[in-house]
Amino acid sequence: MPSSKKDLSLEFTGAKKQIAVVRLTRGAKRNALSDGLVAALRDTFQNLPATVRAAVLTGDGEHFCAGLDLSELKERDAGAGLHHSRSWHLALDAIQYGPVPVVAALHGAVVGGGLELAASSHIRVADATTFYALPEGSRGIFVGGGGSVRIPKLIGVARMTDMMLTGRVYNAEDGERLGFAQYLVGEGQAFDKAMELAERIATNAPLTNYALMHALPRIAEQPADHGLMTEALISAIAQAAPEAKERVRDFLSGKAGTKVKKA
Repeated sequence: MPSSKKDLSLEFTGAKKQIAVVRLTRGAKRNALSDGLVAALRDTFQNLPATVRAAVLTGDGEHFCAGLDLSELKERDAGAGLHHSRSWHLALDAIQYGPVPVVAALHGAVVGGGLELAASSHIRVADATTFYALPEGSRGIFVGGGGSVRIPKLIGVARMTDMMLTGRVYNAEDGERLGFAQYLVGEGQAFDKAMELAERIATNAPLTNYALMHALPRIAEQPADHGLMTEALISAIAQAAPEAKERVRDFLSGKAGTKVKKA
C-alpha cells in the first residue's frame, strides 16, 4: 500500500526539536483515512528521528478524523479484506508501539476509523466540540483497524457493542467520563494542551517512557504472577539506566526541584 505524504504533514518543535507534530491534512474530507494516508502514518511513526522524545497527532480543519474514506471502499474478497485490515493494524501498531509516546489532540468528529486511530495513541486530549461514534454497524461492516482490541480497553465491551448496534454518539463530556479521553478542554484548546503534555513527557527518562508504552500494556494482560515478575524485571532495568541514577541523585540532593504537591 503506497503512502500519500500529501495528506499528512510532519514538523519538529520544542526544545531541541524533540516534539514531532503529525498532522492529518485532508481537512476538506474531514481527514478521512485513505489507504495512502494510513500508509503515510505507518511510515512516519516507523521513521521518526532518534532525537524525537514525544509526538502530537492532530488534524486540520473542523474534525480530527471522520473514519474510513468510504470512496475507497471496494468489493474485496475475504483474503483481500484480511490483508487490508492487517495493513491498518501495522500502521496503528507503529503509533501504539512506536519509539515515543503519542498525544492525540481531538476535536470534532472522532468517528469509526478515526476513533480506532485515536485509541492507538497513549494520551488523548479532547476539546468541547469532540464527539465519538462507531457507525460501522449501520453500514454493514465491522471495525478493522484494531478497534475491537483497543476500544473495549477504554470503555468496555458493553458500551462498544451499544455504539455499533444502535449508532450511539457520545459527546466530549461523556467521552472523557467514560475513558475515550484523559483530558477535556475548551473549544480550540486541544492542540495547545497536547503540546504542553508532550513537552512534559519529553523530559522523562526515555527508558521509562518506553516501558510505559511497551511493558505496561503487556503486564496488564498477563496473569498476576507473570505480571509481577515482568514488573520486577522492567523496574530493575529502568533503575539501572545511567539517566535514572542521575535523576535520583539530583532528587536526593535537592537539585531536582520541588516535591510532588496536591493538585
